[in-house]
Amino acid sequence: MGKYKVAVLVGSLRKQSINRKLALALEKLAGDKADFQYLEIGDIPLYDQDRDGDYPAQGTRLKQQIRAADAVLFVTPEYNRSIPGVLKNAIDTASRPYGDSAFAGKPAAVIGASVGAIGTALAQQHLRNVLSYLDVAVLPQPEAFIHFSDGLVADDGSVANEGTRKFLQGFVDAFVAWIGKQKG
Repeated sequence: MGKYKVAVLVGSLRKQSINRKLALALEKLAGDKADFQYLEIGDIPLYDQDRDGDYPAQGTRLKQQIRAADAVLFVTPEYNRSIPGVLKNAIDTASRPYGDSAFAGKPAAVIGASVGAIGTALAQQHLRNVLSYLDVAVLPQPEAFIHFSDGLVADDGSVANEGTRKFLQGFVDAFVAWIGKQKG
């Protein structure tokens, strides 16, 4: 097994995003099994079908980055019981025009963190519905709805709590195995 190239889409643009910290923790736990590449989604214009004939450069860049990856990791907060608009816009952009989706057949995993008691369970369910339509092979288990609290993940991605670290390691290991199975 080689080192997999994983395109990471973090659905939060906030500088101190807890979901970016979660992604860093997963990257650290993946070690030499995966190379995480964080894709810029904050600069993508709102998807507009009228531009399908003259696609924006940011959309072309995003599609190329996703196509070059072995898999995609979606790390999403939950906004109003769903996924953030910036993440949905990135997905719409990378999956269009119709018939030219960069996501088709890609292995993926979905995870997210929130300070709320149910983590990002509803956002993840919405995201899974969208990804299913786009023919993305999403890791079915383990599901990971992280209830985030101060100090759970440090700025450098280290996880202090042994139980949380073991759970996240299991998630990363299952994702890497899923990539191998899908690419098999």
